[in-house]
Amino acid sequence: MSKKSEILSAKPISRRLFTGGIAAGAALAATGLPTRRARAAAPLKIGVLLPRSGHLALIGQQCQRGADIAVPLLADMGHSVTLMNADIESSPDVARTQAEKLIREGAHVLMGAFQSDATAAIAQVAEQKGIPFIVNIAADPAITEQGYKFTFRNFPTSPMLGMGGMSLFKDIFAATGTTPKTAVLMHVNDSFGMSMLKGIQALTPKLNLPFKIVETIAYDPKARDLSIEVAKAKAAGADMHMVVSRLNDAILMVREMVKQQYEPMGIISPGSPGMYEKQFFKALGKYSEYCITNVPWFDPKQEMTSVLGAAFEKAYPDQSYELNIGFTFEAVLIAADAYKRAGSTDSKALAEALRASNIAKRVMIGGPIQFDEKGQNKNLKSAAVQNRGGKPVVVMPKESAEMAPVFPMPGWKARS
Repeated sequence: MSKKSEILSAKPISRRLFTGGIAAGAALAATGLPTRRARAAAPLKIGVLLPRSGHLALIGQQCQRGADIAVPLLADMGHSVTLMNADIESSPDVARTQAEKLIREGAHVLMGAFQSDATAAIAQVAEQKGIPFIVNIAADPAITEQGYKFTFRNFPTSPMLGMGGMSLFKDIFAATGTTPKTAVLMHVNDSFGMSMLKGIQALTPKLNLPFKIVETIAYDPKARDLSIEVAKAKAAGADMHMVVSRLNDAILMVREMVKQQYEPMGIISPGSPGMYEKQFFKALGKYSEYCITNVPWFDPKQEMTSVLGAAFEKAYPDQSYELNIGFTFEAVLIAADAYKRAGSTDSKALAEALRASNIAKRVMIGGPIQFDEKGQNKNLKSAAVQNRGGKPVVVMPKESAEMAPVFPMPGWKARS
């Protein structure tokens, strides 16, 4: 895919497409969303920076869908935005040059970039140029610890992910009546994986968790063979397999676990992508079942969640509706909301409006979208999402659960 950034309109979704499957009259009345499109003199130009090629391409392309579908939905809410899309090619260096290019081409706000090191590079450019930057997904805590004035993150830091995800372990064990005594941890060795590792190591004793991590195994997220790492994990003889993964490596890992007949009580991530992705289900079939990921997730009690979900399913029936969609949609929503309140595309005015954000009607679990003095939204929570029947399902917390958790998981040969 070319590095060249292109100013694109989102995939058109007609009003009939948007409203037909969700009883729009009732849904929009219930949410209080306006049914008439407001005409804006000039749309807000959002520079969208995502890894649409390279080793993170599948997730980057999914994030792009979340941005694309936001445009027509926000238009129905009275917002006018245009996307300027750029491929960062899963590279921090490319992310930096593409960010600079989008600013030269007239982007009023930058948004991205899923990949923590690439996001950090974009944040540096945004700060130097004085252009607001909204982080859709990236967990490295350093991104909002630099004293930046133009960076705003609506995603948990890795310590927040770790705390939210690790806290759910006891709930899962209590609900199923099964408690492992030991665990092995396999994790990617990129900046995200290493920051998660530090968080897990710090939180395990503080939370008084009932299991001990007996082996820690790092690996390259670009690896094409994890046979040695999985063999090492199997040899540890632990009850539970913990993972901090990406998509492609998560698929490789489970395939190798099946091949080597490594059958722990369960596979649980304290907070990372991969196992809830559509491609994970497609690639692994029955072997994708029962994996658990503790991550921020959609709030089933928010009516905007069902509005976005219904529109997404109609526009992309072969794709999964998961957190990459939700957080990317919210990033565009945050930009549009700030623009509407600022009444200007001036970068300082937009930054001030972003600092004053208070968005209660959202799609993800947590309180209103608000940013602290560092530009971090701390009103975010995690859910335990288990793969059941070919899709991710909330099993914890109880008040949001769609099913009860299954732990231990059935053995590979026992899968129907």
